[in-house]
Amino acid sequence: MIGLRLYLAQRISALVMAPLVIGHIAVMIYAVQNGLSAVEILSRTQGSLWWGGFYGLFVAAVAVHAAIGVRAIIYETFGTHVRWLDPLTWTIGLGLFLLGGRAVAAVVL
Repeated sequence: MIGLRLYLAQRISALVMAPLVIGHIAVMIYAVQNGLSAVEILSRTQGSLWWGGFYGLFVAAVAVHAAIGVRAIIYETFGTHVRWLDPLTWTIGLGLFLLGGRAVAAVVL
């Protein structure tokens, strides 16, 4: 069973992600249609706290959402006897957060 807190955390992370996904897609369409190069895109994002916050929040929401989703899949596949489910969930979530944070830092810093 996923539990009420995890259920709410996954649903809230989905609510956070939805407008961020739309915003990300809109930015990508704008960049492609205007023929922006990677250098031009990075010149616009470097040092921007706004873009860092936008994508930082995106990374945090994805890390929470995906880790809980993988947890649910493992639980449904292997049942209640999985003792490593909590540590695995935390490891996945932290790993995604660190990898995504590194990508955000590379684009913004």
